[in-house]
Amino acid sequence: MERRTGTISRGIRCPIIREGDDLAQIVTSSVLEAAEIENIELRDKDIIAMTESIVARAQGNYASVDDIAADVKSKFGDDTIGVIFPILSRNRFSICLKGIAKGAKKVVLMLNYPSDEVGNELVSFDQLDEAGINPYTDVLSLERYRELFGDNRHPFTNMDYVGYYEEVIKEAGAEVEVILANDARAILNYTKSVLNCDIHTRVRTKRILKAAGAEKVFGMDEILTESVNGSGYNERYGLLGSNKATEDTIKLFPKECTDLVKAVQKNVFEATGKHVEVMVYGDGAFKDPVGKIWELADPVVSPAYTEGLEGTPNELKLKYLADNDFKDLSGEELKAAISQKIKEKNENLVGDMASQGTTPRRLTDLIGSLCDLTSGSGDKGTPVILIQGYFDNYTN
Repeated sequence: MERRTGTISRGIRCPIIREGDDLAQIVTSSVLEAAEIENIELRDKDIIAMTESIVARAQGNYASVDDIAADVKSKFGDDTIGVIFPILSRNRFSICLKGIAKGAKKVVLMLNYPSDEVGNELVSFDQLDEAGINPYTDVLSLERYRELFGDNRHPFTNMDYVGYYEEVIKEAGAEVEVILANDARAILNYTKSVLNCDIHTRVRTKRILKAAGAEKVFGMDEILTESVNGSGYNERYGLLGSNKATEDTIKLFPKECTDLVKAVQKNVFEATGKHVEVMVYGDGAFKDPVGKIWELADPVVSPAYTEGLEGTPNELKLKYLADNDFKDLSGEELKAAISQKIKEKNENLVGDMASQGTTPRRLTDLIGSLCDLTSGSGDKGTPVILIQGYFDNYTN
C-alpha cells in the first residue's frame, strides 16, 4: 500500500536527567520504549535529536555568578568595563550580567536599539522616525532615551529591560551608566576595556573595537572557557548559549558531545539493525512575525551531529516542475513524470532552476528548528525528538 505521510516529528518523553546520568543509554531506551508502546517502526535515516539542555545537565556543566565574576576580574582588573550589545533576556543574560557586574567596579552598559541582536525591541522604527533619531549614528544617554520614549516594555514579558539590567548591575555592587548605540566604537568614549556580548556578530565587533584603539577586548565566548574554582566551562563558546539555572547559577552550553551522538547511533543499530542519524540541538533558527524575535540565541543550532546530517537539502521544487516542465500534464501522467524527474535528479542541484525556492539552509539548522518547535521549552517533558521521513521524497 502506498504511504500517505511524509515527515513526522514526535516528542519522546524521558526521565528527568541529572548530572552523571548515562545519557546515551537513557535516550536510546526512551526511543525504543516509545517505538514499542506506540507501534512505531524505526527505519534507516530516521533522526534522533536531544536538547542541549539535557546534555549539559548530564555533563554537570554549571557555573555560579561568583565564577563568572572571578574570570571577569582576572581579565579586566579594576577597569571600567563596557558591556556592549547584550540580548534582552532574563533567562539568557541577566545571570551573566549579575556575574559580570560582580567582577567590576563600574559598568557602562551599551544596548542596541531599536532592538537587540535577536529582535527583542526596545522601541520601534516608527518611534525613532517620529523622534528624528538615526539609530546608525546617534548615541542616546539613558536620560535622553527616557525623555524621548519613556518606559517601553516587552510585548510578551512586560519587562522594561533597560531598567531591569540597570538594577541588576546596581544590586551586584557596581556603578552603572547606560547608553544606547549601534556603533561598537561609541563605547570607547567611556572606556577602553570592553566585553562584547553579541553572539553572531562577535568576530566583527572585536575586530572593529581593536582597530579603533580598544585596549582590552573580550567576548562572552572568552569568559569561562576553562574551569574557575571547579566550575563548568565551555572551551569553544564560553558563556554563549548559557541559560539561567537558579538565581545564582547558569547552565552552560554543552561541552564536546560528538561521542554522545555516535554512542546513541551505535546503540540503536545494535538494538534494531537500523542506521539512524543523531544530533544535539539548541535554539531553532526562525523568526517570530509578531514579536519580531529571531530565536537563535545559541551560538549554533547543533553543537554535535552524525555524519549523515552534513550538508544542505538537495531537492527539486514540485510546483516549479508542475508549472514549467510538465505544465501540459495532469493526473497520473503528471505524477509519473515528476516521480521520474526526482529519481533522475543530480546529486548537486546548486544553481538548478528547478531547485529554486527550496530552503537554502544547512540540514542541521532546518532539523534543529523542527526539533525546537516540537519539544517546546516548557513542561512538555519531551527533550528527545524522533523524526521520520525527513529524507523521503515524493517517490518514497
